[in-house]
Amino acid sequence: MKHNPILPKERILETALHLFHKQGYRATGINQIISDAGVAKASLYFHYKSKEELGIEYLNARQDVWFSQLKLFTDESKKPKKKILAAFDFLVFMNEKENFRGCSFLNMLSEIQPDDNKLLASIQQHKIQLREFFQEILMEEKADHTDIIYLLFESAMTESQLFKDQWPVEKAKQVVSDLFKLKYIK
Repeated sequence: MKHNPILPKERILETALHLFHKQGYRATGINQIISDAGVAKASLYFHYKSKEELGIEYLNARQDVWFSQLKLFTDESKKPKKKILAAFDFLVFMNEKENFRGCSFLNMLSEIQPDDNKLLASIQQHKIQLREFFQEILMEEKADHTDIIYLLFESAMTESQLFKDQWPVEKAKQVVSDLFKLKYIK
């Protein structure tokens, strides 16, 4: 085994980030993670007691990366409309960057078992944080406005993954822009 200066825990997580996102959670086996990370099985289980625990850590890491990149797009403006529209530009960017792989959280949701409560809670927490993100941008607005934007954002992400095309994101962005023009959202 070749010496790698990155600590085993970090190598395991980096490998899981790559494989879970590329191949999916269920399709990625522990043995592949161990092999690709260049660690011993005992090392993996020392740091992560189960695949589920590693899956939760993967979701947490994706959450951090995803939100930091989203904020890079939306923090350029102070105006709510521009911030919201920039969020849709972020989806276009992510589609191009990740070849329309879609939402890591929804991808994992489609793979987990009904009794995977900890993974489900992590996925739900991400979506709650996304709704809250839009709510913070539209501070004085009613919750239903936030929900409309959230639902358009989520459906645009899912449909662009399905069709491997940007048109769902562009269409959703146009609908949101029109809502602002109609003064439905201030």
